[in-house]
Amino acid sequence: MKSPLLTLPGAVPAEGADEGVAAHYGDLFREQRALADGTGFVDLSHRGVVTVTGEDRLAWLHLLLTQHVSELPAGRATEALILSANGHIEHALYLVDDGETVWAHVEPGTQDALVAYLESMKFFYRVEVLDRTADTAVVHLPAGSIAEVPKGVVVRETPYGRDLFLPRAELETYAEQAGPPAGILAYEALRVEQHRPRLGFETDHRTIPHELGWIGSAVHLQKGCYRGQETVARVQNLGKPPRRLVFLHLDGSEVHLPAAGTELRLADDGPDGRKIGFITTSARHHELGPVALALVKRNVAVDAPLMAGDTAAAQEVVVEP
Repeated sequence: MKSPLLTLPGAVPAEGADEGVAAHYGDLFREQRALADGTGFVDLSHRGVVTVTGEDRLAWLHLLLTQHVSELPAGRATEALILSANGHIEHALYLVDDGETVWAHVEPGTQDALVAYLESMKFFYRVEVLDRTADTAVVHLPAGSIAEVPKGVVVRETPYGRDLFLPRAELETYAEQAGPPAGILAYEALRVEQHRPRLGFETDHRTIPHELGWIGSAVHLQKGCYRGQETVARVQNLGKPPRRLVFLHLDGSEVHLPAAGTELRLADDGPDGRKIGFITTSARHHELGPVALALVKRNVAVDAPLMAGDTAAAQEVVVEP
């Protein structure tokens, strides 16, 4: 979905997974500072939107998701995952129930596979699953924002701000009164600072929830069965996920950021040392400078200096080893 806000002054289109919205509007750090101060908004209209209606919606989703949602109060936001039979992460849902409908936004392009999976699991449950991406746009307001929310718009309130499920036809009109726009690069830099993983960025085909710190926020350990629960329970009891998410402070003297996929090695091992992890997301932060999220092997010492390609990196613990 190509956003109409790409016609705003200074808009530079994003590439890759975030194609369809603006990477920035001419001043990355100003946009970050505005979001950090609780002003402006982020156009996330490229994200997929899926709804589930019907009187069985919460009980049914409770059987499929990693999160406890059978008694989810109306208006309370949560996160949930769908796992493979082996416990690997397949989908990440950011959802809220408005009392009649569960609204979820998901990674761009993943909504078709998600809807197909949910449809295959309906059986006799009284639910209806719809892909609402074509008529609904997601807009993010940062924490502390006093921007007005249009009447009737579903809001997902989190510690990091509010996600609005806005009618797509109203996106341009809303942008005119929501404050200065911030691009996806500013949003991503703050996500990295907040240590929040993202499907397709911090995950690969074998990622399990423990590696990314999704236990608690997206995985409930005291709920009933769901696909992949055996892996979650086994790793939780044994305490040995093979990898762990770390936050990296990168050498600010480098001109270029190490790209996603850049191999990590122990600084003491030199350029020919063994690979102990890789960059998942890198960003330029308005206060912290160049930073990144990365996955490293569980047994890497938490204070070990690292090298991301040719760039020195100091790690902060996100997931305890």
